[in-house]
Amino acid sequence: MKDYPRIVVAPPGPRAQAEVARHDRYASTSYPKEYPLVVARASGAMVEDVDGNRFLDFMAGIAVAATGHAHPRVVAAIQEQAARFLHICGSDFYYDGFSSLCQRLAALAPGPGPKRVFLTNSGTEAVEGAIKLVRNSTRRPGLIAFTGAFHGRTYGAMSLTASRARQREGMGPFLPEVYHVPYPDPHGCEACGRGPDCERHGVAPIEDLFARRLAPRDAAGIFVEPIQGEGGYVVPPEGFLRRLRALCDAHGILLVVDEVQSGMGRTGRMFACETEGIEADVLLVAKGLGSGLPIGAIVAREAVMKWEPGAHGSTFGGNPVCCAAALATLDLVEGGLLANAAAMGERLRAGLRALAARHPVIRDVRGRGLMVGLELASPEAVHAAEWGAFRRGLLVLGAGPRTLRLAPPLVVDAEDVDAALRLLDETLAAPA
Repeated sequence: MKDYPRIVVAPPGPRAQAEVARHDRYASTSYPKEYPLVVARASGAMVEDVDGNRFLDFMAGIAVAATGHAHPRVVAAIQEQAARFLHICGSDFYYDGFSSLCQRLAALAPGPGPKRVFLTNSGTEAVEGAIKLVRNSTRRPGLIAFTGAFHGRTYGAMSLTASRARQREGMGPFLPEVYHVPYPDPHGCEACGRGPDCERHGVAPIEDLFARRLAPRDAAGIFVEPIQGEGGYVVPPEGFLRRLRALCDAHGILLVVDEVQSGMGRTGRMFACETEGIEADVLLVAKGLGSGLPIGAIVAREAVMKWEPGAHGSTFGGNPVCCAAALATLDLVEGGLLANAAAMGERLRAGLRALAARHPVIRDVRGRGLMVGLELASPEAVHAAEWGAFRRGLLVLGAGPRTLRLAPPLVVDAEDVDAALRLLDETLAAPA
């Protein structure tokens, strides 16, 4: 029997309240806190706060702690590299970890062709670099993204993001030549009114864009999340990514697949786009890549990543300590966590479907692997569920207007999953 979840004092306890007050006095007002969790330590799928409460973590630092918190092999890799050297700038010099990680990611990216890799500090930086790359490679200006997308908060990435108005409010003007189209509804095609069997499902809005506002020969790239993250853990209809790939091929447009949240084994495959067997022209990775250390990557077909030396760079991207963490993470994900994510994801979704039969507030259960969305009846229901779960010892987060996202570390076992289901059951059964 595990020693978590365990609530010893109603959160936030006195020590947590003091830390929240100190943070709120000095930190930027831009940080959008979800609930007053003040972390003291964490291990595996357990997070302990400063008052001694132990929580079952089903949000993993927003899908970052892929191998769980403080995995011994990741920690050992970090310690070993930190004792050798901390920094030397991979943009200007060479070291083993940088080359090894580039080689490893190039080999893992879906598709038979040769790949090249640019290492970044974050997913947002990967998106920024991809914007530069597709424009440089095609010599075209137009960028297409989807409503509900989240690609980051720096200017180029924010120009592609369209998940919440508050992330853009008062920030304009944005990057020019960015166009948004609807992300496909898995329950039916808005463009034609037909169901998921529509052959043009999800692509018709782009074809309409080409007919009315953007000539295809002016489009450099289409940026897409294979499963929308911040937009609500939306899984598109089967065939959507293949149709998008075919559309790009027909017009010489580069397909940029943003796997910042869905990659690194999160869906039970290394990358979510593998489900439809497509090859991205540009694949973006971050979040879980370093198991908590800041590192991301742009993985592109060699024919696309042909920019000149100095066209792009990063002082800290591919930091040696972060590369060591990423290589250890890849070993663990390939060494068994992929299979565990698939199996535990099936168990979790089956349990959530059983909860849906008892709780009318649940409107949909969707996802792949351990990237699972629980759609509730209203934003208020999501907020209540977040807080109710927190007070019972379960950490979850909202996504989109009405969805609770469940994205635990890939190390969770059956006991963890069953405990999360029990706590969600109690939360949803409690009076509003």
